[in-house]
Formats: sequence, C-alpha cells, structure tokens
Amino acid sequence: MKQTEFLNVVMPFKDKLYRMAKRLLVSSEEAEDATQEILLKLWSKKKAMGSYKNVEAFAMTMTKNFCLDRLKSKQAGNLKLVHSNYSDDNSSLQKQVEARDSISWVERIMEELPEQQKMVLQLRDVEQYDYDEIEALLDMKPTAIRVALSRARKTVREKLIQKHSYGIG
Repeated sequence: MKQTEFLNVVMPFKDKLYRMAKRLLVSSEEAEDATQEILLKLWSKKKAMGSYKNVEAFAMTMTKNFCLDRLKSKQAGNLKLVHSNYSDDNSSLQKQVEARDSISWVERIMEELPEQQKMVLQLRDVEQYDYDEIEALLDMKPTAIRVALSRARKTVREKLIQKHSYGIG
C-alpha cells in the first residue's frame, strides 16, 4: 500500500481513534500520543492492511488495547471522559449553559460505569457503530452488547433524573 492509499484509508477515521483514546485515557496529550502511536503501528503494517476485512475496526481494536495497556501500567483511578460536540448558534446563552451542564453530568456518570458498559455506550451512542462492528471490536456476543448498552443507558438516565429531581446528584 502506497502512502497516498494509506492516508486515504486511515485518515477518515483518525478522529474516531483519538476520541476512543481520549475516552479511555486521562488527558488530551495522552490521547494524542496514543493516536500517533497507533497511526505509526498502522503505517508499519501497511503492506498487510489489504488482507484486513475492516481496517477501521482493526485500528479501533488496536487503540482500545493500547489504551487499556497504558492504563494498566499507570494508576487507573483518573479516567477522564470528555465528549462534547454540542454547538448551536441559535440557542440562548442560558440553553448553552444548561446543555454544557447536562453534558458534564453525563460525563461524570459515564466515568462511574463499569469499563464494558462505558466502551459499548461510547461505540454505539457516541461513535455510532452498529452492533456487528461493536461485536467485532469488543469480541462480545450480540446479547451481551445489548444488555451492557441497556444497563449503561438506564444508569445514565436514572442518575440524570435523580440529579434533576433533587438538584444535586
């Protein structure tokens, strides 16, 4: 595979690799380093890439494993989940503040989820992967994916309702 072919294959999902790394690692800098490391590993395997059915799924799996290995080698107590693509120029400042507050609460709630639920929720609801892709990435059975996703969504929903009902979570 030539350099231009490689770039055409890998670059469209580079941001997904970064978001996955950032979801798992402590800081933006760590996520950037991890993404760069994965891109270098993919580059070194570019000759074999034609044999992979789904290069994106392979790269996402590499990213997940790389980040989990990094976390195992460090203290895993400070997992940071940050994902905010919210932007609406027509919203009033109050609505923007409320939306950021809600996103912040969802991030905090997601931090407390078990690792498997966190990964499934990230891949399905944030990255918009379908169930077959998640099954391949996480090596999980379809039923287990649906159960983990259902439990994760239920936990997030219940804690958000509790927060909004009582004012403070």
